[in-house]
Amino acid sequence: MEAIKAGSDALFILLGAIMVLAMHAGFAFLELGTVRRKNQVNALVKILVDFAVSTIAYFFIGYAIAYGIGFFAPAATLAERSGYELVKFFFLLTFAAAIPAIVSGGIAERARFNPQLAATFLLVGFVYPVFEGIAWNQRYGVQEWLKAAFGAEFHDFAGSVVVHAMGGWIALVAVVLLGARRGRYSREGGMAAHPPSSIPFLALGAWMLTVGWFGFNVMSAQSIDKISGLVAMNSLMAMAGGTIAALVAGRNDPGFVHNGPLAGLVAVCAGSDVMHPLGALVTGAVAGVLFVRLFTLTQNRWKIDDVLGVWPLHGLCGAWGGIACGIFGATALGGMGGVSFGAQLVGTLLGIALALAGGAIVYGGLKVSVGLRLDPEQEFNGADLSVHKISASPERETAW
Repeated sequence: MEAIKAGSDALFILLGAIMVLAMHAGFAFLELGTVRRKNQVNALVKILVDFAVSTIAYFFIGYAIAYGIGFFAPAATLAERSGYELVKFFFLLTFAAAIPAIVSGGIAERARFNPQLAATFLLVGFVYPVFEGIAWNQRYGVQEWLKAAFGAEFHDFAGSVVVHAMGGWIALVAVVLLGARRGRYSREGGMAAHPPSSIPFLALGAWMLTVGWFGFNVMSAQSIDKISGLVAMNSLMAMAGGTIAALVAGRNDPGFVHNGPLAGLVAVCAGSDVMHPLGALVTGAVAGVLFVRLFTLTQNRWKIDDVLGVWPLHGLCGAWGGIACGIFGATALGGMGGVSFGAQLVGTLLGIALALAGGAIVYGGLKVSVGLRLDPEQEFNGADLSVHKISASPERETAW
């Protein structure tokens, strides 16, 4: 029975890892459909190579920082319990690699390729694992302090803050340091529109992310005996709430509609195992409106050129999800309990602070040492030709 349980757990978490790996294709196509055609090849290459670099950084450095576990034992030892620890690493790697995938969407169309790969290594190897270890592995005594102060630990079941808020707030730093795309805003206050190059590809990316998210959330149980249908139901309700809210708030704009379910799913990650489905619906709906309003505000009023809106989508909706867990996870609102609003607020703010500090150190250091963005001619020609020496299609020159 022990062998069957170990094999079942390994298969369970492996399937989750594969589903979240597929989400990275969703990140790629979401970016491909949003950027102009002269940057589509770069969008696809970045996500794939970022994942490979993340694997190396997390294997040799990041996983040990977060969990104190290395992989330098003999293969026979690593294969014990059906290799469960290995597939657990694979699963958690797909979460870690989401950080550079999130950042990629914000800095698209003007970032240099090699400095971004260096940033990926540093973020996944050193920055992200610190908060991951705090939230998910009791590192550094933070959870003990929160429990003593607020009666409960910081709860983030599937990464609203650990993954999404961290990625979104790091991206905000990178976007600000990088600056807007040339020609996006004029000195007189005007704006040049850069509409999505392909709504079908954008929609494909959103659908791939949405489907994979049920592995992201449900498989965060990490063993088959802890699987919960409540997590799946809450993910579904938050997805529906985010979609409908973005449809209404965004006035039928397809870009907002296809990001709406993602906003809802980002927000519900933290409390998907403790909320009532009605609480998850409200959480997703608030996230959908939050994304639409803040995307418009950052782009039009604050003139922050966050191409895919990753700060409002992941940074703000992720932070909202961390706080919402402390609201709708309470028994008074039909939740399972065991959460504290104070602990959720402090834990969320801590995640944001670490993201801002880590992003400033990594991207600030790279900006000073090697530079972050393409030169004007390279940016005008597009990253496809400037970096990869090939365009996505021969018709590229007609779609500037």
